[in-house]
Amino acid sequence: MKEIFSTYVNAFKLKDTRDKILFTLAMIALYRVGAHLPVPGINSAALHAFFKEQAGGLLGFYDMFAGGAFGRMTIFSLGIMPYISSSIIMSLLQVVIPSLEKLAKEGGEAGRRKIMQYSRYGTVFLALINALGISIWIQSIPNIVINPGLGFHITTVIAMTTGAIFIMWMGERITEKGIGNGASVLIFANIVERIPWATRDAFRLIYNAQMSPVVFIVILAFMLAVTMAVVFIQGGTRRIPIQHARRVVGGRVYGGQTSYLPLKVDHSGVIAVIFASSILLFPATIAQFSNIGFLQTLSKMFSPGALLHDLLYVLLIIFFCYFYTAIIVNPSDIAENLQKYGSFIPGVRPGKATSAFIDRILTRITLAGAIFVALIAIMPYQLIRLAHVPFYFGGTSLLIVVGVSLEVARQLESQLMMRHYEGFIRRGRIRSRGY
Repeated sequence: MKEIFSTYVNAFKLKDTRDKILFTLAMIALYRVGAHLPVPGINSAALHAFFKEQAGGLLGFYDMFAGGAFGRMTIFSLGIMPYISSSIIMSLLQVVIPSLEKLAKEGGEAGRRKIMQYSRYGTVFLALINALGISIWIQSIPNIVINPGLGFHITTVIAMTTGAIFIMWMGERITEKGIGNGASVLIFANIVERIPWATRDAFRLIYNAQMSPVVFIVILAFMLAVTMAVVFIQGGTRRIPIQHARRVVGGRVYGGQTSYLPLKVDHSGVIAVIFASSILLFPATIAQFSNIGFLQTLSKMFSPGALLHDLLYVLLIIFFCYFYTAIIVNPSDIAENLQKYGSFIPGVRPGKATSAFIDRILTRITLAGAIFVALIAIMPYQLIRLAHVPFYFGGTSLLIVVGVSLEVARQLESQLMMRHYEGFIRRGRIRSRGY
């Protein structure tokens, strides 16, 4: 933890990194302002009373990702989820549609921009559907909409869709000009914003004798243990020894030494958790907004803590851990590069045998990392539910907060190391753990 804080302190000593941090903070501040601008025609008091009854359920879980904007029915109620869902759909379509796969792999920068443009179109489409569903659902609840009718639907759809597009723009700008992945940083800001209120509610529960102080201490201790475990697994690597062949150039001998190929236990970081959450939230939220009995029952089955939700959540996290790893790590390319530069893994033949060896190790460690992440995501919430306390800051929240913090710290570290910042290199390096 001390090393992470020193990373941020040292980052402010360089103008480039300081500007990136300040730009990211400015975007977060702008996002928080929009999260408090309600759509026209909403009875705030009635809305607050309704969401207070829904705390801890599916709507409360969705509101956590929206940073409270959904519970206040603001122009940012949709949050970053339409953009994330659209990005997931585009990533999956690249696997099944050859033309999209060719565009992504062979199109270069132009192809990447085209894929991003398709994702933006998908974001607008999903935002329109979500906004229309929310407007119909919120109008069906008595006393919340002041002037129900077609005008309210049109206003709400335009306001929320515009807000989702603006959030998408902010996320892309943070990725381009700021620090970290924009979508992850915005979700991180939403979760952190709720920590003071969750702490206040916890002390109220203790004061009103609704929760034992011992239970609260146990929950805090468990959260601390989970945080330490997440930091441990996020920094964990499997180091494969690499032997470099000797080369004689101009009478000098190069190579011959041994190095390591580090393979992370969890390459996806928080991406798999965010993707899995958004996939489950989308159909469940649509079902929640409908008045059909079957869909209402389905939404309860997809609520956090329900058996079906947890089972699908674990499977989706494992799937996206493998999916994301397959996108960013290509064993064939690694084997080709090793052979090209005369390097090899001791005891393994170059070429296809090396590729198969790396793929086998990657498959095993990814499975271990994926199962660990999935258990961390569901266990804290289950334990809190079994303790019968209406207090929620579960594993998904912890994974995102800790994971994004580590990723931002690593980005700052790499930028500072590229600038040969001696004071930072000497004192503030974040080390990986080998297994």
